[in-house]
Amino acid sequence: MPVYEYFCRTCETKFEKLQPISKSADPAVCPGGHEGALRTLSLIAGVVNGEGAMMGGGGCACGGNCSCG
Repeated sequence: MPVYEYFCRTCETKFEKLQPISKSADPAVCPGGHEGALRTLSLIAGVVNGEGAMMGGGGCACGGNCSCG
């Protein structure tokens, strides 16, 4: 189950929540109890080696350094 990031417009709080993919577009309740928090765009940072090329790869959680891909 993925972790999604949400933003509560009422108390201006950012928080994360485990949510099934089937409910990824559903609004969430913030830790302060306010309904209607919206999912935000999550940015993933990449790691660049000294030559300017992206390190890792393979599309798996370990960066392609195992046999899971």
